[in-house]
Amino acid sequence: MNSIEKYTEKIFDQIKCIDENGNEYWEARELQKVLGYKEWRLFSAIIEKAQVSCAQSNNNINYNFGVYSKIVKTGVSNKPIIDYKLSRYACYLIVQNANPRYKEVALGQTYFAIQTRKMELNEAEYDKLTEDEKRLYRRKQTKDGNRILYKIAVKKGVKNFDKFTNAGYKGLYNGETADDIAKRKGLRYRENILDNMGSAELGANVFRITQTEALLEKQQKPSEKKATNTHYIVGKTIRKAIEKLDGIMPEDLPTPKKSIKEIEKSKKISLRERIDNYEGPNLAKEFSWEEH
Repeated sequence: MNSIEKYTEKIFDQIKCIDENGNEYWEARELQKVLGYKEWRLFSAIIEKAQVSCAQSNNNINYNFGVYSKIVKTGVSNKPIIDYKLSRYACYLIVQNANPRYKEVALGQTYFAIQTRKMELNEAEYDKLTEDEKRLYRRKQTKDGNRILYKIAVKKGVKNFDKFTNAGYKGLYNGETADDIAKRKGLRYRENILDNMGSAELGANVFRITQTEALLEKQQKPSEKKATNTHYIVGKTIRKAIEKLDGIMPEDLPTPKKSIKEIEKSKKISLRERIDNYEGPNLAKEFSWEEH
């Protein structure tokens, strides 16, 4: 195993390849080395697990795990070996199934989780969307962001996720908890508040989530109290920024007449489905708490 001090997230960019059509991919044999696996048989077992995960999330295995053979020189002779052209999503699944005790694997988990989520619309494309489409897009960002945020929070010592989640809302919503927001919006029991926000309100929450992620990554030692307080401070800081810009406070923004679920049901082909096709992962819930 190579020293982790030699590694940064840039190492995964350095081994990235681009094909003749401009598509990015990673070679499995190169990824194996970076992740610290000395034996191909062990790493190929991880690839098989990742392929199962890919199939279970209804994604195309052949597209994400392009198998091919190549010739390598072994001593005085040449030998054909199996390799894979891996999509970013395939790499994400591999590092999620790899041994987390390897520090290189932990680094890869962060890198590919963030990079997988980064395929976003540019400003011009976003401006062309209808309000319903903007809501669908922002709602997907909050879901993807929360999955990553909660994973980071676990590593930073968070166990009480109701308290952690509410800390962010309290900062952004002037003391309101998720339940307070739901009651103010007149929602049914356990109805998701994020499904009942307009694009502007969702945008403020996307910012809250991503900025908390970034700060928690910098937290050196696990501390639930510190992580929870960080989430509150981020929410409060975003609220102050909105106030300085003379913007509308999130609690004063109107609640849409239709929920996200209602919009999805009414659309045969939604923007969210198109985004899912591009971004890949349809991750199952890995923790027992509800997303608020």
